[in-house]
Amino acid sequence: MLSKRTSSTQGYTNACSTSASHFQPVLCIASYSTWSMSAAGPRFVNTMGRTTRPQRSICGIKILAIDAAQPFDYEHRLRQQKNDESKLKVGIVGFGTFGQFLAKRLVARGHKVIASSRTPYDEIARKIGVEFFQDVDDFCEEHPEVVLLASSILSTESVLRNLPVQRLKRNTLFVDVLSVKVFPKQLLLRELPPEVDILCTHPMFGPDSGKGSWQGLNFMYEKVRIGPDPKRERRVENFLKFFREEGCNMVEMTCEEHDRQAASTQFITHTVGRVLGTMQLRSTEINTKGFDALLNLVNNTTNDSFELYYGLFLYNKNATDELERLEKAFDTVKRQLFGRLHDIARAQLFPMDEVQKTNGNGNGRGAQQTPALPAPRQPLALPSGKEAISTSNSTIDV
Repeated sequence: MLSKRTSSTQGYTNACSTSASHFQPVLCIASYSTWSMSAAGPRFVNTMGRTTRPQRSICGIKILAIDAAQPFDYEHRLRQQKNDESKLKVGIVGFGTFGQFLAKRLVARGHKVIASSRTPYDEIARKIGVEFFQDVDDFCEEHPEVVLLASSILSTESVLRNLPVQRLKRNTLFVDVLSVKVFPKQLLLRELPPEVDILCTHPMFGPDSGKGSWQGLNFMYEKVRIGPDPKRERRVENFLKFFREEGCNMVEMTCEEHDRQAASTQFITHTVGRVLGTMQLRSTEINTKGFDALLNLVNNTTNDSFELYYGLFLYNKNATDELERLEKAFDTVKRQLFGRLHDIARAQLFPMDEVQKTNGNGNGRGAQQTPALPAPRQPLALPSGKEAISTSNSTIDV
């Protein structure tokens, strides 16, 4: 590191010197000199207009630039500072399967993660790199910047009401990741103080479908309530940036529109998967690709708890309509199958009815003609002995 030492009394620096323990060459120039760059290299211009170039030290080491280490150190500090500003302290409430799933990725990205849950997950949290607090008061006193609600749909309301929000900072960002959106949106707006920021999100994947990469997987979000402070806006963007950098397809939409679309996609998918799971389908030696897809659907849906599936039905008002549509569609297909089967059976059991039906409709015009069967022959009656037989006209009188 090259430095300059000036004397307040003499106005000149001491001679260049080096030390075996600490190499610190000092350039001999007049005080109040300025530094400039030219094609010939660095130079110093003093108040008298004379220039002095860097000299070779007594150890034979040539100084190429007075601030050789300064740009690297300065840029490194700037990068480090910017990187630190983008890192968040995230507190996860509900450290079950999905909470742990998100925590692993957050820790891998360098964010500090703490967690709280009714079930003691101390050992699992320690392996992931998460600080665990079973006491919610201790959890809130850690003042996480982001409180991420990852509890089940059915327990979210009670969890939020039992959370000592007064121990958090007033500008804390609350984020939910539930599979339904209108319900948590209304709940957070009702239960949280107006100073708190609210972001409703739904990662459209889980520990099974997002086990590997999140590349191309949909992530829905709505900025429900974000304060005007630029720092709070940057915090939201840093949180969304985490999912964006993981490769998610970011979809911004209202919670109401999400529930309308999710009822015909997510809820129907879970319903069909659970119906097929109830049938206990098994893999065979002659599986088709379509059947393999059905087996994957069964595995992905039945691995989730029934509580999750019930929550999709209970807390999405559009789910009932979709369930009725599914039932009507199944009945329609069933009637088509049995109606066709009934027609085939009737034609085989009562062929004459089909012949008469064909002949009675304009001789079957516009429909496929069925060949008419010959009329059954009447048995021939034999004449009695008293009855005369006329041979002249070859007729038989009976």
